[in-house]
Amino acid sequence: MERTRTLAALGLTARGGREAQVTGLAVDSRQVKDGYLFAALPGASVHGSEFIPYALRMGAGAILTDAAGAVHVPKEVPLVVSEDPRAALAGAAALWFGAQPRVMAAVTGTNGKTSVSTFLRQIWQLLGHAAINIGTTGVEGAWTAPSPHTTPEPITLHRLLAAAAEAGVTHAAMEASSHGLDQRRLDGVHLKAAGFTNFTQDHLDYHRTFDAYFDAKAGLFTRLLPEDGVAVVNTNDPRGADIARLTAGRGIATMGVGRAGDLRIVGQRFDATGQDLRLEWKGVAHQVRLNLIGGFQAENVALAAGLAIGCGASARDVFDVLPDLSGVRGRMQLAATRRNGAAVYVDYAHTPDAIATALRALRPHVMGRIVIVFGAGGDRDTSKRPLMGAAAAANADVLYVTDDNPRSEDPASIRAAIMASCPDANEVGDRAEAILRGVDALQAGDALLIAGKGHESGQVIKGDVFPFDDVEQASVAVAALDGMIR
Repeated sequence: MERTRTLAALGLTARGGREAQVTGLAVDSRQVKDGYLFAALPGASVHGSEFIPYALRMGAGAILTDAAGAVHVPKEVPLVVSEDPRAALAGAAALWFGAQPRVMAAVTGTNGKTSVSTFLRQIWQLLGHAAINIGTTGVEGAWTAPSPHTTPEPITLHRLLAAAAEAGVTHAAMEASSHGLDQRRLDGVHLKAAGFTNFTQDHLDYHRTFDAYFDAKAGLFTRLLPEDGVAVVNTNDPRGADIARLTAGRGIATMGVGRAGDLRIVGQRFDATGQDLRLEWKGVAHQVRLNLIGGFQAENVALAAGLAIGCGASARDVFDVLPDLSGVRGRMQLAATRRNGAAVYVDYAHTPDAIATALRALRPHVMGRIVIVFGAGGDRDTSKRPLMGAAAAANADVLYVTDDNPRSEDPASIRAAIMASCPDANEVGDRAEAILRGVDALQAGDALLIAGKGHESGQVIKGDVFPFDDVEQASVAVAALDGMIR
């Protein structure tokens, strides 16, 4: 990789036509080194222009910002002013790092992004490709790395993609969060296909309205997916038709997946350890075994299969490897089993729809009662809290309302908002105690769902992160109650 690039080589034009040799990119002024381009971006509470003086003292050789930030840049400093500096930064990062895996796909939607991207990566690996998935659980697969966000900021993302390509990765599946799409973090990624899972309430603390939230998601299809790409859309979701209309308007090939469409789910049969799935593709039926709990997993697997086909894989080869898929960490994960046979599952469900979907999907696998332990995160959309309580009350038999990640909020007030719609639930603030009590309630044939945190290994309280793993806590509770700990 070249050590320097001109602004022009990064697709940028400075005021007065000035040129500069750029030695690196940074959005954090503390990471600036001599000759770096510092991107001073507008934020929710602070404009990055406040850090321009510090970035210049650190040696920044050029500044990228908007009109509001430009007034803080000395005249002698090369300045790039953009109406959309985030998009300009993403484009510059793509040109700076250059390499990407040759087959890239992205998945958006309220729920299911991690599962679909992970299943897609597994399908590719089972077909013999060096593949990764990037998202909430980090970078997993043929090459691994931590990732601080579901969709990393552009510099981090393009650095990851270039490093993965250099390591021999040829296929990559990405989660496209609404925040990431709205903030142009995926700009510059060369996509062959994009998937849409579903659309339900979440993140209204950021987007404010459903329309703004949907528009952010739709940006994957209206702005980022090229016209020669393939859109793979869940037809079971009402907003799937809206996505399909948008892609059709751009002349993009669109594959419907679900109860209707090009790849149809025509039958499901559940048992204690998984499900048998009957798919139909171009008039030909395929029956596969999925060792996955939850009917919604069929939609996730089918969407992943559609993306693999859309990226060029043979449909028959894809269907042949589906029985070898394994569950995703923290997504309907079997955490422990009691001596009486009752199972304990951990799932990331943290929205009203996700809780309802997880509980309904678990029901066909359970002969007895369903117990749920759940809460809601602090400093997030407050309107979904009573809806989460109502979703749990409508679909579970025994409820324990507890703390999730209260963050800066009073945990008791969060629990009260949930309890307002499920007054008969048991309120247990301490999450470890709530899990213990949930496990203790299990009789033969019952199942416990611990919802909300999934793969997370910490609990955020008043700015501190305390070690906490739902799977580990479930295992400890089962071991203690069944006499395996003395």
